[in-house]
Amino acid sequence: MDYRNLGRSGLKVPALSLGTATFGGTGDFFGAWGSTGVEEASRLVDISLEAGVNLFDSADVYSDGRAEEVLGKAIRGKRDRVLISTKGALRVGLGPNDAGTSRFHLVRAVEASLRRLGTDYIDLYQPHGFDASTPVEETLQALDELVRSGKIRYLGASNFSGWQLMKSLAYSDRHGLARYVAHQSYYSLVGRDYEWELMPLGLDQGVGAVVWSPLGWGRLTGKIRRGQPPPKHSRLQTKLVVDLGPQVDDERLYRVIDALDAISAETGKTVPQVAINWLLQRPTVSTVIIGARDEEQLRQNLGAAGWTLDRDQIARLDAASATPKPWPYYPYWGESGFHELNPPPV
Repeated sequence: MDYRNLGRSGLKVPALSLGTATFGGTGDFFGAWGSTGVEEASRLVDISLEAGVNLFDSADVYSDGRAEEVLGKAIRGKRDRVLISTKGALRVGLGPNDAGTSRFHLVRAVEASLRRLGTDYIDLYQPHGFDASTPVEETLQALDELVRSGKIRYLGASNFSGWQLMKSLAYSDRHGLARYVAHQSYYSLVGRDYEWELMPLGLDQGVGAVVWSPLGWGRLTGKIRRGQPPPKHSRLQTKLVVDLGPQVDDERLYRVIDALDAISAETGKTVPQVAINWLLQRPTVSTVIIGARDEEQLRQNLGAAGWTLDRDQIARLDAASATPKPWPYYPYWGESGFHELNPPPV
């Protein structure tokens, strides 16, 4: 397994990491992803460690905390061999302070995650989204205190816009606080918006991408084909994804899948392995989070690492997945005319 620095920090993380959204899956949304119990989760952790994958990502909202509980039991006796990443900020209760990144909520959220995980520190902690109702200084001072207390080792953000992340980094730098070294972002062959602002920011500020949903919310699993009905049981059919998830034009999706199919045949790799490997070649990417309902799926996804697409194959995937640029909108159309001043990151 290839190990990379997490952004501009000294922490080495594996190119692939294991997401735990399937652990203990309950409810319409997470239940559609999977419902991995402790015994199976322990097996998945062991297989991951054998392959060199020692980073496991979770969140307090995954199945109302059940995912963290299952992960905590699955790594029992192995804590010194693993890195734990988790997130907080999304609503976890009915109270007025049961969401957000206020000092009040962050401290309670971290303490609750530590209890569920059965550990006394979290290696990477990330606000799950930007909280516009809480001053940035309150959030960052609270996180810095949690780092200094030893409860958190490194900080990251998740699902921030460019200005939100940059404002946070600037405040941390100005006041000597622990800064975000990672940004957990949606990025895939059918979701390349990350490249517009967040990738250039990551390059400039040393923020590593922790990529979630590298298969485009299940679109690049190899089960969707031109002219065929979508699979009956898929997260794409859940109401949350239909209403809030990233939408993809059908023709563009099929164009990407056609390119993946061709390169899959050339390399002898599966469609998901090719799609994930493309991400591993992108600037700023520190680790790609893979998911797995079972042992077979995990072993398949682990096969995305340890080899490299050639330049021609990468170029073909780039061309097939190219997205309409936001250049018609200001200030992007201005930047589009100044290539010498603003060269594209990829």
